[in-house]
Amino acid sequence: MLCKICKSKGKKEKAVISIRHHKLALCKEHFLEWFKKQTLKTIKQFSMFGKEETIGVAVSGGKDSLSLWQLLTECGFKTVGIHIALGIDKNDYSKKSLELCSRLSERINRPLIVFDMKREIGYTIEEIAKLSGRKDVCSVCGTFKRYLINKIAVNEKMAAVATGHNLDDESAVLLSNTMRWDTGYLARQYPVLEEKEGFAKKVKPFCFFTEKEIVSYAILKEIEFMETGCPNAGSATSPVYKQALAFLEHKMPGTKLRFYREFLKKGRPAFEKETKEEYNLAPCRTCGMPTTAGVCSVCRILEKVRGVNAKSGKN
Repeated sequence: MLCKICKSKGKKEKAVISIRHHKLALCKEHFLEWFKKQTLKTIKQFSMFGKEETIGVAVSGGKDSLSLWQLLTECGFKTVGIHIALGIDKNDYSKKSLELCSRLSERINRPLIVFDMKREIGYTIEEIAKLSGRKDVCSVCGTFKRYLINKIAVNEKMAAVATGHNLDDESAVLLSNTMRWDTGYLARQYPVLEEKEGFAKKVKPFCFFTEKEIVSYAILKEIEFMETGCPNAGSATSPVYKQALAFLEHKMPGTKLRFYREFLKKGRPAFEKETKEEYNLAPCRTCGMPTTAGVCSVCRILEKVRGVNAKSGKN
């Protein structure tokens, strides 16, 4: 298969990727150009951030977040990596994740802020889940990562936090929320969540790219990334929705992109208009971060963990 752009110029360069839903076959040079152009287009379309602002990039060590960090830096944005060291020992997961983030930090010459949960809080994410009586480590992990990344971004006065959420992620979440008709989440799902009362602005520049496109970018740019997922992700439901959408995508290329784009254009505004949920935010009595309750969910979990340890005689 030949590169479509090269072919139009009378050249015969072999394609390195075929993007079926865009009817594009591109060589390395033109794919990287296309990928960069599409990212900048998304940033501009949703007014995510400017080059004069400091952008925090939440990096886990995976292909999506590391590719995003490198691309934004190459495009001239002032980036700072944010990594939450969860303390997951299985398969040296957390150790390897941090190493990969640190290597890219050195490669692109951008700072990396690391929050070590064991050192800073006293517990790993698995210990917190176990001591708090939560069977689902993923939900606890998500709660703490969102809290800590937001706190770092607010404290460091960052203009926004960019995450590597891709089209597969967004369409799977959309399908899940639609299956439950969770109107609150449907009203809030968007490539940008604006800054509000102690919450930093959150943006998703890769929301229109598939995992295949991002992994292709990472490989072509020689970015080292974690090739295995989190060992605690076995109970997560998102892979089920991704598999269902992958089947539809195989039969009808473009299904995921249409599903998500049409939701943003037609569905989300309707849910946003009807929901109109008002949240009375106030500082958490323990940590000072915004919450709808007197004490935020993270502090409530930690209170329970420390209470369990106190009863057992542990520190």
